[in-house]
Amino acid sequence: MSERKRIGVIGFLHESNTFISTPTTYAAFENDWLLEGPAFQQSISGTHHETAGFFAALKDAEAEFEAVPIMLARAMPYGTITADAYERIVSRIMTLLKAAGPLDGILAAPHGATVSEEHPDADGYWLSAVRKKIGPRVPMLATLDPHGNLSPKMAAACNAMIAYRSNPHLDQFQVGKQAAELLFATLRGEANPTMAIATPAVAINIQKQETTAEPCLPLYQLANQQLQNEAVLTNSIMLGFPYSDVQEMGAAFMVVTDDDQEQAQKLVDELADYLVEHREEFQADLESIETTVAKCRDLEGPICLLDMGDNTGGGSPADSTILMHECQRQGLHNTFVCLYDPQAVLDCNDAEVGEEIELTMGAKTDDLHGEPWQGTVEVLGKYDGLFYEPQPRHGGATHCDQGTTVVVRHQSGLTMMLTSKRQPPFSIKQLTTFNVDPSEFHILITKGVNAPIAAYKPVCRKIIRANTPGVTTADMGHLNYQHRRVPMYPFEEI
Repeated sequence: MSERKRIGVIGFLHESNTFISTPTTYAAFENDWLLEGPAFQQSISGTHHETAGFFAALKDAEAEFEAVPIMLARAMPYGTITADAYERIVSRIMTLLKAAGPLDGILAAPHGATVSEEHPDADGYWLSAVRKKIGPRVPMLATLDPHGNLSPKMAAACNAMIAYRSNPHLDQFQVGKQAAELLFATLRGEANPTMAIATPAVAINIQKQETTAEPCLPLYQLANQQLQNEAVLTNSIMLGFPYSDVQEMGAAFMVVTDDDQEQAQKLVDELADYLVEHREEFQADLESIETTVAKCRDLEGPICLLDMGDNTGGGSPADSTILMHECQRQGLHNTFVCLYDPQAVLDCNDAEVGEEIELTMGAKTDDLHGEPWQGTVEVLGKYDGLFYEPQPRHGGATHCDQGTTVVVRHQSGLTMMLTSKRQPPFSIKQLTTFNVDPSEFHILITKGVNAPIAAYKPVCRKIIRANTPGVTTADMGHLNYQHRRVPMYPFEEI
């Protein structure tokens, strides 16, 4: 029996919103995932993350391949990573990579929208460092979040890259397995992944990035048609992350063939040309907050009202009160909202369940997300904030921790869940675990754009996006870009 080939597994993921003034520190990674060696493999097992897909495929092929878990670093989406935190993580990856000894292949999980204070193309930098360490002959395959911004440096470091195909991201695990299986085929000599990329100067609005709806649906149908070509191993659409102000910001495409560069370039250009031709369709349809909330009045609930300007999965503070205030102003009182507000949670420490207390809630992180909400509320419940999501959901996590959690209700009917940690609304278990029944509300204010849809669609009759201000505003004209390409649509005509 021949000796098993050793496959290193590395993950470093962060969605960096450069319009947030507060940076992401090393502590943010310590509070999420900062895992090494066997603990990495053990901790990620059973999740729906792409690295779990890597390990599952390696387990299935363990007669041929040995998993060598190096490191997984992930932090909640937030501001640019500090130089210190980034350097510590990259240095640790390189140290562990050296200690691992000779490797036959690498499976890598960058995000694609990672930005550090010193390295705008942070994913390109660390992938290039890994490539330099392993040399040109060791194949490296990577997965990407389609909310990344693809750089030539990222592509040059990898033999192939594969992005998730769904938004909300429900296929992370499967894409991880796909990348691993392509690496196995490469090492067996069964395939020679050859990749071409295209980066048209078009930014797709975040409002239009749901993959199973127009305008994305026909673009993905075109991509799926290309997969019928026998030469094509895989292809990917990068929807882009408009909140990273970097040169690479915008949509991008990748096509990977079996040793056919010309075909790869032809097909990737076909995808890019489609986007350029249909670019107007990928821009936002925005209306006033007043108009959006008014629509809810005559609709049967529950309604999921997506707070685009406070999109937690895009790095926002998760404490906007703008839609709360507008719902109250229009008399739509049977409303639920989850707010990140550790101070309000502390203020509930001495209160008993059933007790009424005065609270000031929300809009404490900055001055972009409304005014604090003040009033007398009844404490409905106090919880540890731990919940479990068994289904594949955006982000791939199964065990979630939003910190100490308090649920309170105002006599008007407005119910608020207060958390001491930021938690994107990717799971309905965030509500039901803590005795919040979504069916009891007319409006569920949800801090996202597309990612919460998988969780909320089964329990809501209608999903409506609200054009709220904030660090994740859907109106890109309100973002002060300094580093993007010029010209770029929709800012300039191309």
